[in-house]
Amino acid sequence: CDRYADSTRAFQVHAQGVSGEVYGALASMALEGLKPDLTLILDLPPEIGMARAAGRGVVADRFERLGLDFHGRVRTGFLTIAAAEPDRCAVIDATAAPEAVFASVLATTEARLSP
Repeated sequence: CDRYADSTRAFQVHAQGVSGEVYGALASMALEGLKPDLTLILDLPPEIGMARAAGRGVVADRFERLGLDFHGRVRTGFLTIAAAEPDRCAVIDATAAPEAVFASVLATTEARLSP
């Protein structure tokens, strides 16, 4: 899937200050222990991500309008999650060209999920 509870944790807890305890209790009830085998975190400084989004001509949604500080906190949230769960999470440098990012995603996926 392209989203998981990590997104909720990064956006709501790390970036918007929702209680980690509240999040944990709700996630525990909703997920019933389910976790992905692998989570790829495409890491990109917020300035670059916002510039890429603007360059695509996409109309800013409510999250994009929250600005660089907010997106910096989201990024920190994802990197904190990755550091806490290195067996599940892999951080991919998304500043590279799309082909290089794809190659990193493919190599990481094959290495982590191969029997």
